[in-house]
Amino acid sequence: MHSDLRSAFFLFMTCNNVVKYIEEWVPKEIAWKKDNVGLQVGSLNRELKNIMLCLELTEGVIKDSIKQKCNFIFSHHPLLFNPLKNIDTQNDKISILVEKLIKNNITLYSAHTNLDFTKDGVSFQLAKKLKLNNIDFLVNLNSNQYKVVVFIPGESVEKLSDKIFEAGGGKIGEYENCSFRTKGEGTFKGGRETHPYIGRKGKQEKTEEVRLEFIVNKWKLNSVISAINNYHPYDEPAFDVYQLENQNVNYGAGAYGNLIKALSQKDFLAVVKSKLNLKNFRYVNGNKKAVKKVAVCGGSCSDLINTAISKGADVFITADIKYHAFHDAANKILLIDAGHYETEIYALSEVQKRLNKFLLNNKNIKVFKYKGSTNPVIFYNN
Repeated sequence: MHSDLRSAFFLFMTCNNVVKYIEEWVPKEIAWKKDNVGLQVGSLNRELKNIMLCLELTEGVIKDSIKQKCNFIFSHHPLLFNPLKNIDTQNDKISILVEKLIKNNITLYSAHTNLDFTKDGVSFQLAKKLKLNNIDFLVNLNSNQYKVVVFIPGESVEKLSDKIFEAGGGKIGEYENCSFRTKGEGTFKGGRETHPYIGRKGKQEKTEEVRLEFIVNKWKLNSVISAINNYHPYDEPAFDVYQLENQNVNYGAGAYGNLIKALSQKDFLAVVKSKLNLKNFRYVNGNKKAVKKVAVCGGSCSDLINTAISKGADVFITADIKYHAFHDAANKILLIDAGHYETEIYALSEVQKRLNKFLLNNKNIKVFKYKGSTNPVIFYNN
């Protein structure tokens, strides 16, 4: 192939290429079951031009996208959350936005609670903005992993395990290609229609095999089983699948970490105001004079207040806290409502960083963050 043609082929990219990359980091399957993540409007098969990132879609975002020649918009909050009963392009705000997207050939994609629940997602970025160390999930997701055990002749282990790892098996935390291998003896007797890889059909056989076992996330299980069936040398591969109750170290809700040094409550409140660029915020006092261990959760996470307390956090920062929740937390934990928009917006910088890395060889495609604010809340200052 001519070098220019190779270059053109490599640089051609669709919206779907970007989505597949994003969903390796924020899989749709970890989202809250009632959430509506993924494609919102448009086509994933259209050629990608430029990308616009926003917390939620507004007319201003669409106007800026058109100006920057973006035909793919990534939003955190879904535009379509509840079913539409009709498309009223004169009176309904959502319908008007949908019409503008379609008329301008713009694809809208949303990663909502899956961006909340992933490592380096919304809550991790909030924790990093506050300069926390040793960041981890406040609570991990569980019961979404399987252990797969497959029995295979020793000379075929490396080839099959490579295909299993490519399909998504063997990931534990920051480690990949994780497995455990035990040598043993397998027995079998092939029937009339079999084609034994070892020995002869109709004859009892014994052979040395390896028991290969590894963990796989629920949404990768079918791909892993396909890899086993496609690349195992036996015509009838033997494998077991066990559902696990393990906590998944890669996905969870909220985050917590430590400040470099303990601060007084007054000084920490000043840090929060400065780091998050807040005009004001609501809070209730905790039961400690010094703040060291900090728990956070971007967006509405009042249901994690007691979890933060049980983890020994001195403070919990989230948004949309109700009046009685402040009452319940008083003198138990320093509880701060820093605002929904204000605790989620920093995740877009991480999305931009990752997309820029993915598009490193596609210099003609640019990734923009919407420069305006989509926050509907206005602070009154007289």
